[in-house]
Amino acid sequence: MRFPHPLLEGRLLRRYQRFLADVETAAGLVTAHCPNTGSMLGCKTPGSRVWLSPADNPARKLKWTWELVEVAPACVVGVHTGRSNGLVREAIEAGVLPELAGYGTIRPEVKYGEGSRIDLLLQESGRPDCYVEVKNVTAAVDGRVGFFPDAVTTRGTKHLREMSAMVAAGHRAVLVFCVQRGDVDEVRPADHIDPAYGQALREALAQGVEVFALGAEVTPEGIALNRRLAVVVPD
Repeated sequence: MRFPHPLLEGRLLRRYQRFLADVETAAGLVTAHCPNTGSMLGCKTPGSRVWLSPADNPARKLKWTWELVEVAPACVVGVHTGRSNGLVREAIEAGVLPELAGYGTIRPEVKYGEGSRIDLLLQESGRPDCYVEVKNVTAAVDGRVGFFPDAVTTRGTKHLREMSAMVAAGHRAVLVFCVQRGDVDEVRPADHIDPAYGQALREALAQGVEVFALGAEVTPEGIALNRRLAVVVPD
């Protein structure tokens, strides 16, 4: 995925009210939309170098959207969770996840489960439907190890239960961790933040839900999921 327009670089002053970020740029102070509803642990330090994209809608109140943050020298993280589904779809179509190859149709945001929508539904005649849930990972600890979630997520736990039900009904269900940073080698459940999610993930794995993780190359020009990461779920 390449950004359609050049990004505006600046320095983060603060992220607040979940959806707002004040950024100092060469053109002055900008209040940008923050498209990440998580805690953004490790990704919202004041003074960090950040990049913003211009809004497609000229009538939108906030003219800029926060896309990237530099969390360490030469380590840029994509914080726009709305990019994750498209990135994973690109990766599937490019063959980065051969386990998900061979499906002729990919449908986004299909209703299923308990009033939810699956991120991607893969379909092919003669094969079970494949329900793909995408989770964006931005948090990391001790370098090299990414973790999810970065805040308690009852919604994420519900999704695991719904995917387990799809497996029980004879379909495939796949969880893909989309890691929008280049310094991570493995992904683990954040048991120290949300032990209920960690337990639900273990139960989903035991019931046949498949779990994969993909790491990204992130630059101000674009983002590409181009490598497999290990998924480590300690006993």
